[in-house]
Amino acid sequence: MDGVTNLIAADPHADRAARAAGVSVRELVTIEDFVAVSRLFHGIWRPAADSPLVTTELLRALTKAGNYLAGAYDGDTLVGACVGFFGAPADGTMHSHIAGVDPSMAGRNVGFALKLHQRAWALRRGVGVIAWTFDPLVARNAYFNLAKLGATAAEYLPDFYGGMEDEVNGGDETDRLLVRWDLGAPEVVAACAGRPHLVTHHQAVVALGRTAAGAPEPGVLDGSPLLVGVPPDAATLRGADPSVRKEWRIAVRDVLGGLLADGARVSGFDRAGWYVLTREDR
Repeated sequence: MDGVTNLIAADPHADRAARAAGVSVRELVTIEDFVAVSRLFHGIWRPAADSPLVTTELLRALTKAGNYLAGAYDGDTLVGACVGFFGAPADGTMHSHIAGVDPSMAGRNVGFALKLHQRAWALRRGVGVIAWTFDPLVARNAYFNLAKLGATAAEYLPDFYGGMEDEVNGGDETDRLLVRWDLGAPEVVAACAGRPHLVTHHQAVVALGRTAAGAPEPGVLDGSPLLVGVPPDAATLRGADPSVRKEWRIAVRDVLGGLLADGARVSGFDRAGWYVLTREDR
């Protein structure tokens, strides 16, 4: 078995994650692979016809240049894929641009298997940090990135991509939280071994809470640790009450983005839907 193409066989954490998810993960290199990835992403995001998320030509160029493209297979069916490209040469970093898993695989931890494959692939090539962005309103993604993977929040990016006309983003402002995954950090190694980065917040101050009706409720910004809440299900809220979702977007941007800009640090995200922040000056 080729040790580069089939890195999953050489990394115990990646191998264990794939087995637990019931998938195989491999690099994708053919035109047929690229077409399958484009089709998978289209099915997940359903973008406008004139705005595909990726094209076969782009995937061909990225992989020919040595960048990352891998897919997760349930039998012979592609059910997840991840695309990443290298950062500035001197930085030794990679940017993980897009990853998606077929909704039918929910609860199988296919995304976790993909990320651990990506980590193994990157480490083999001397990459020490992988960065990516996610929507800070989406609680399940915040928990996945900050707890299950042990990544750290680096920067709040308002309307980072501009308007994206697809069924996931729905034309909303595309605020993103940039995270950095330090592949050798103790909390990352532990998370990859199945021990998530969990945080406690005794005597914490609520900086942004939730009203009984589910709207954002401003709290107190002075203190440490601080809690910043998000809606329980941002995706459902888009269709059920878009005006409240917009309130959440503005509130999280102001509070979470403002605290990060002021020097606060996100220490984690808990299952109850709270970002936990600390301030060294408190």
